Amino acid sequence: YAYYLGCWIPARLNQYDLSTRVIARKLGIELIDLEGAGCCGAVLIRSVNFKTNLMMSARILALAENMGLDLLVLCNGCYESLIEAKNLVKTNENFREEVNTLLKSTDNLIYEGNKKVKHLIQVLYDDIGIEKLRDEIKKPLDELRVAVHYGCHILRPSDRLKFDDAENPKILDELVEVTGAKSIYWPLKLWCCGSPILAIDRNLSLSIAGMKLKSAKEAEADCIVTICPFCQIQFDTLQSEISKVTGEQYNMPVLLYPQLLGLAMGFTPEEVGLHLNKTNVDSLLKLLSKA
Repeated sequence: YAYYLGCWIPARLNQYDLSTRVIARKLGIELIDLEGAGCCGAVLIRSVNFKTNLMMSARILALAENMGLDLLVLCNGCYESLIEAKNLVKTNENFREEVNTLLKSTDNLIYEGNKKVKHLIQVLYDDIGIEKLRDEIKKPLDELRVAVHYGCHILRPSDRLKFDDAENPKILDELVEVTGAKSIYWPLKLWCCGSPILAIDRNLSLSIAGMKLKSAKEAEADCIVTICPFCQIQFDTLQSEISKVTGEQYNMPVLLYPQLLGLAMGFTPEEVGLHLNKTNVDSLLKLLSKA
């Protein structure tokens, strides 16, 4: 796969990249870094200039296609931007011509839309498969109760992304349970984490995240597992800030899915980058040591 990290992961979440590379090597997934890629345009840029957003995504798609590889991404926001651009290039001839005129003049590229865009968990679920993943589990996480959090931009708009059932998604839940952990019911599972409004209304953003953390804690989750870098930063990096706003202590470990899978595959906490997480994970590791 052509491997695209986006902006936030190399800047603020090296553990997402680290844990992904660790499990990929074990599973025989070859990741070829997408050299020369810039920002995908991000869903936030779309509100300022829709065409610029799509053009930036189309360039990344063209780079992957030029390598002859499907594109693997980790970021939910990147996934949405890239899928939207791919769909529009495929269905709108005028836009396709405009994109290729620009790509030809700047990078000597042509984009025809022949390669797929896949999120990491689609590759794990569809291309590797549950049964092969189960064969790689060396340390089942049988004692663990997990609050699964998908994030908004992987599920919606559901009519265009078609990632999973937006009202009752199952892919990440099944991938969590292949590790031996239990994906629990928690009432605010599909709520937004609040990250998109962090720069606009910080207190409201962190209050929303606080409600999510409280819901997971009341459901007796041992940790939250997510696949979105924005959500990870909101729940993990900013958890102490959330406590200052809400006046509550959560002490909720937050893991990225490849970190969870890596632990179950027998990798050490350091090998999957748990030392780079901001919220203390000692309670989680103590629980897992009993398994």
